[in-house]
Amino acid sequence: MSKPLVIVESPTKVRTLKKYIGDTFNVTATSGHIRDLPPKEIGIDIENGFTPQYQNIKGKQNIIKSLKAAAENASDIYLAPDPDREGEAIAFHTADILKKKGRRFHRVLFHELTKNGIEEALKNTSELNVSRYDAQQARRILDRLVGYQISPLLWKKVQGGLSAGRVQSVAVRIICDRERQIQIFEPKEYWSITAGLESTGNPPPFEAKLSRKNDEKHTIPDESASQAILKDLEKATFTVEKVVKKTTKRNPLPPFTTSKLQQEAIRKLRFSAQKTMIVAQQLYEGLDLGPGEPVGLITYMRTDSTRIANEAAHEALDYVRSTLGEKFAAKGPRAFENRKKVQDAHEAIRPTSVAHTPESIRRFLDKDQFTLYELIWKRFVASQMSEALINQVSVSIGADIYTFSVSGSTIAFPGFMQLYTASEEAGEKEEKKQNLPDLKEGEKLDCRSLIPKQHFTQPPPRFSEASLVKELEENGIGRPSTYATILSTIRNKGYVEMVNRYFKPSELGFIVNDLLVENFPEVLDVDFTAKLENDLDRIEGAEVATLQLLQDFYIPFSEKLEAAKNGMQSIKGVGIPTDMECPECKKGKLHVKVGKNGPFIACSAYPDCHFSRNYERNDKGEIQLVEFEADIAEGQVCDKCQRPMVVKQGRFGTFLACSGYPECKNTSSINAGQPQGGGEGTGVSCPEDGCGGELVERKSRRGKVFYGCKKYPDCTFAIWDKPVAEKCPDCGHPYLVEKTTKKQGTHLRCPAEGCSFTRSLDEAQ
Repeated sequence: MSKPLVIVESPTKVRTLKKYIGDTFNVTATSGHIRDLPPKEIGIDIENGFTPQYQNIKGKQNIIKSLKAAAENASDIYLAPDPDREGEAIAFHTADILKKKGRRFHRVLFHELTKNGIEEALKNTSELNVSRYDAQQARRILDRLVGYQISPLLWKKVQGGLSAGRVQSVAVRIICDRERQIQIFEPKEYWSITAGLESTGNPPPFEAKLSRKNDEKHTIPDESASQAILKDLEKATFTVEKVVKKTTKRNPLPPFTTSKLQQEAIRKLRFSAQKTMIVAQQLYEGLDLGPGEPVGLITYMRTDSTRIANEAAHEALDYVRSTLGEKFAAKGPRAFENRKKVQDAHEAIRPTSVAHTPESIRRFLDKDQFTLYELIWKRFVASQMSEALINQVSVSIGADIYTFSVSGSTIAFPGFMQLYTASEEAGEKEEKKQNLPDLKEGEKLDCRSLIPKQHFTQPPPRFSEASLVKELEENGIGRPSTYATILSTIRNKGYVEMVNRYFKPSELGFIVNDLLVENFPEVLDVDFTAKLENDLDRIEGAEVATLQLLQDFYIPFSEKLEAAKNGMQSIKGVGIPTDMECPECKKGKLHVKVGKNGPFIACSAYPDCHFSRNYERNDKGEIQLVEFEADIAEGQVCDKCQRPMVVKQGRFGTFLACSGYPECKNTSSINAGQPQGGGEGTGVSCPEDGCGGELVERKSRRGKVFYGCKKYPDCTFAIWDKPVAEKCPDCGHPYLVEKTTKKQGTHLRCPAEGCSFTRSLDEAQ
């Protein structure tokens, strides 16, 4: 009799599963989705109830053939793709391809790839979850309706190759809105006065800041006010008025959810959100802890839940008691309540076994795997430790009609902080840390100095990857499992750029965002997008009908779409008018346009006036023309008149022109060359034998992004497509590359010759 067949999503899991169930089950993998919507058309029958038109993915024919061969004699098939909406869709499509009279399908949810986890999952199978599949389909349909109908508008009105996304465009709007808040921000001056104080015979000296006047909060607006206060304080006596001492308890944070793991890995490890998810996937799917011993090290890494299994909590408690002592362990298993409306299908992210301490398995992991695993392990174990006790002291010091304040804190008992302190705790804004003497109320203090200092209020900060992930999560935009893709897409499309690890909108990002907000206000609305996400959760909970949700969305959307086809401003044509007069003809106004090399500014009187320039914006968002000096191009001579060539800037970018203009009008392009230095790392090792370098983001002389070895010029390896630190599941090539085409959208593909592996990224947004 044929063995039953277990079908998982990732080939990496196959070896881990075979170790435990290979004697009783056959195991194979789908290598991701095997069916998808067509890449070249919308693939949604809008008139017929928004029916999706799935087809087998090109390049997956051999995998489908092998699935059918593996299932040929199997009566029972256990569908075990990832335990989420995407996994449910893969399970449904696999069942549809393999359906056969008398064949039984069982849904298996592997939350952890350990012996017990696998055995329990196979004992507790279920039917395919129709509601979860409906939620996945509804999201895909919504994304198609938005992306495949707005994007062509952008190609027509702005520039080819652009895209809009139901979630990605909202993320860009959040970044643009913050940048405009920064641009309009007007800093306000204020001053502080710090007193250097000393308790006679009672060291150490310390500092206190002026905080109140006549027992009311006091702000010092300028230097003259500061000097007036200093004059008042010349003969003042400094007396301790009030000392408040208290001990507070600080509880540990819950184990990681997906978004919290991304935020912490970004802050502490300098990982990107994308890199965090790739490495977490490796830890979940299983790594060798010795010859032939693949073990899943963490539970499933896509989760919004903070729930943990009771036995896992007990294991952590036992570990703390045996290694740190009873006083460091919580009194009992500590549970954490989920936020409202959180899907509770999975546990929080935790180690599958506390016994796999980071140091004990370090030799089996690479650097990235170790640091992320250590973060997850410590956060989880700390969640079952005792509270930290913090001694806090606040002191008010009177000086005539003024009050100075100082506070300090010391750790009375570290509790969970002995093992782990989160960046959100360590990063709290605190007063300058200083040791305070044991002060008594009524005590006179010696004032050794009074130091005035000028300050200015600061604008709201730009978003980092971590703070943007937090903003998306708190506003209910998208799902944590898609954040990495969203952040990657908005950068790759050129809508935003990273400035000192913070997101800044590009000029193209502002242009596209403004057009979309004007023409599709609801689609770009944060609250509206969050409501849609909530409705998708309600579909999964069988509370809302898919068809009703799609109709409610599409009827007003289609009206906006029709209006935009004629009403959306064309940047390719007239462009966006400014109030700036053309400096050349003095008649036309300057308009912002978009060319093949990005936005530029040109005279509205074209073709009568040919004036055009690149431009940039100052801190206030005001347009400033870029005057480009014509530098001699070293070693380059005109092939027509033999005069030197000079570097010039035009509406289509940088080019070479003859210095004999206007007598000689010869021009030529500048060859892209390897730039000096290197940009942000990709986490991908250089594939050249023996190099050992890392591929980093670079720009050619014409500003085009490519990826080259960090060891340039010693190593000259370079590629145009963005490399992603993810091994090809089909052929094992050490990295994939990210591409965007009109036909396939944004997708990952294997660069190895003869390998056809691809995976769509566009519609995860």
